[in-house]
Amino acid sequence: MSDKLKSPDNLPHKPGVYIMRDASNTIIYIGKAKDLSKRVKSYFRQKLDRPKTQILMSHFDSLEYILTNSEKEALILEATLIKKHRPRYNIQLKDDKRYPYVKITDEDFPRLVITRNITKNGVYYGPFTDVGSVKQTVKFLKSLFKIRTCRNMDGPCLNSQIDLCYAPCDGKITKEEYAEIINKIDLFFQGKYSTIVKNLKSEMVNAANNEEFEKAAVLRDQISSIEEIMEKQFVDLVDDDLDQDVIAIAQGEDDVVVIIMPIRKGKIVGRDDFLMSGSQYDSSSEIVFAFIQQYYGYNRHVPKQILLDEDIDDKNLLEEWLSDLRGNKVHIKVPQKGVKLRLVKMAKKNAEIIEHQKKDMKNALVELKRYLKLERLPHVIEGYDISNISGKFAVGSKVSFSDGKPNKKKYKHFRMETPGPNDFAMMEELLTRRLKLIDSDPEPDLIVIDGGKGQLGMACGVLEKLNLTHIPIIGLAKEFEEIYLPNAKRPIIIPKNNKALHLLQQVRDESHRFAITYHRKLRSKNIQASSLDDIVGIGKKRKIALLKEFGNIENIKKASVDELAKINGMNQKTAENVYNYYH
Repeated sequence: MSDKLKSPDNLPHKPGVYIMRDASNTIIYIGKAKDLSKRVKSYFRQKLDRPKTQILMSHFDSLEYILTNSEKEALILEATLIKKHRPRYNIQLKDDKRYPYVKITDEDFPRLVITRNITKNGVYYGPFTDVGSVKQTVKFLKSLFKIRTCRNMDGPCLNSQIDLCYAPCDGKITKEEYAEIINKIDLFFQGKYSTIVKNLKSEMVNAANNEEFEKAAVLRDQISSIEEIMEKQFVDLVDDDLDQDVIAIAQGEDDVVVIIMPIRKGKIVGRDDFLMSGSQYDSSSEIVFAFIQQYYGYNRHVPKQILLDEDIDDKNLLEEWLSDLRGNKVHIKVPQKGVKLRLVKMAKKNAEIIEHQKKDMKNALVELKRYLKLERLPHVIEGYDISNISGKFAVGSKVSFSDGKPNKKKYKHFRMETPGPNDFAMMEELLTRRLKLIDSDPEPDLIVIDGGKGQLGMACGVLEKLNLTHIPIIGLAKEFEEIYLPNAKRPIIIPKNNKALHLLQQVRDESHRFAITYHRKLRSKNIQASSLDDIVGIGKKRKIALLKEFGNIENIKKASVDELAKINGMNQKTAENVYNYYH
């Protein structure tokens, strides 16, 4: 890196990155150049055409530069430095989602895990934008191919005993056989379902010819499951065999919505949206260039082809860099007709819809500020709720909304310590415990609790004790959707069709959903851990046999005495004990 310079004089005519700072030594802009001298001198002309350049130079104090061997190296370094320093006047991808990846671990008998951290070990697939879907997929693959889930291979576990694992820990499968299973999972994540089915059918025929009928039946079921996935998972759109990403943007007042739709083997496999900030004065070409540079520069699959709705400058440079990342040629195209043009228009329409929704949400926040007479827009809203049955398994929930959208990273569960049933005292405990965490979890702009005047009074008492009365708080009573404010004689009624009310309802309902889901989970865990263990005559072997046959506790509850008695290891008396326990 060079010494700090006050002017562009004596800059070399070579490729590199330039770093601009203001008087407080803060980095305000990072750029790349094929020729540093020519590029930087353009900022110092007497007449600056672009408003962004005028604003940037009004804050300029000094610059540094880093030489690179090529413009492509400068492109890579620029993206890295922008991600690290996040300068005020650069276009930036606001990607704070940290999507999960699926990892095949680097072990003799690999596991399949979901992770948000990328390391040098293992094989990664993703990122996946639908967390629920990827969890279901991993669960499906684990049960389908019976791979191990335990961290330590310290002897046969319950999964092996109920036929959900091939038990490599017990020597029941070789490394080579296990590696073949892992290869099928690899093909699955590559979308090569036809190849998996073809291989499985061949194995099934061989097993049947060798009179290994049990193995053939397992393979038949695997084929059926994979074919079902093939039918349901994707939307057919293109006959093209290329893997492609379709990218389109919609510009708003403060930022830009970018839509990306991945297409694999001619099928749309998802859709994701991102925001680009610092782009008010930039052209759509510059915004798309910055998005591609920052999006693909961070552990993401690079497709064979990228489809855009308009051409961009320096396209050849991006293609060269993307080709290096992928390992073979990548093309950036603007389709003019046919299915590919329809795909681009579809992506563009999606971007425009999201931009419109963003505008509506901002209006909802403005309306909320007006109705509640808040001093500022409630960018961060938190909702709280309690869930219990007669005081048992009592839990509290905190949900957080950022600019009108759920921010699930900030959700939190609490196991309540207050003896119950006493919803008032439990809510008091919940708010106290959460608001004592303000140093690590900053305070919200608005708190919403489910309830009327009584609940609100209790909550205000908590704020008073903690010297936090400056935080706005309301109670939302469900029956008539009345909004109670501290020190107000009458509740506020927001019109039913108003977006501000809809937002408050969403916060209230989400806090209720989050609390009750956790409550049910605790109840379910308690039932499964204790109920069979409490029945006379049911030991470890019978418990495993029952779970293997019926799958779960609910099915065991529904079984008749005769059905229970038929299970291997059971007898009439024990079957009657099980039946009577649940009835």
